[in-house]
Amino acid sequence: MKTFAAGIFLILIAGSPAQAESCTKSRDHLFSSLGGDLMQPPQAYQGLFKICLATIALSNVKDAFILRDGGIAVIPKQDGVAATAATLSAFCDAYPRGTLRFLTRKDLLHASSVAHIVKMSSTSATPCRKIKGNSLS
Repeated sequence: MKTFAAGIFLILIAGSPAQAESCTKSRDHLFSSLGGDLMQPPQAYQGLFKICLATIALSNVKDAFILRDGGIAVIPKQDGVAATAATLSAFCDAYPRGTLRFLTRKDLLHASSVAHIVKMSSTSATPCRKIKGNSLS
């Protein structure tokens, strides 16, 4: 019985970091491949990495990535208006200066790798400061 419980525990632990891996992969790609072509200072991407990891914990987020322009891209578990609105609201409450871009099925068809995703723009997504009506600088 202990062996069975230990096996289940290991499966649960092994499954958890897989989601966070996209945050790590996107950060590592930004630093290694785009080094001199970053749009923000490296410290900003370290902060975005922490936001990315926290974003994965939101209930409707299947996976998350750091974008080169400073946004966070997510693959939602459910792509409905109510589900994405609740996710966006929770994200903006936690990160009022952030920008969250939901990746569509079409986006994912064109994004064959993390390298393609990190280069996507978050300009089509409305920044949280505009959603929340804040004029934070």
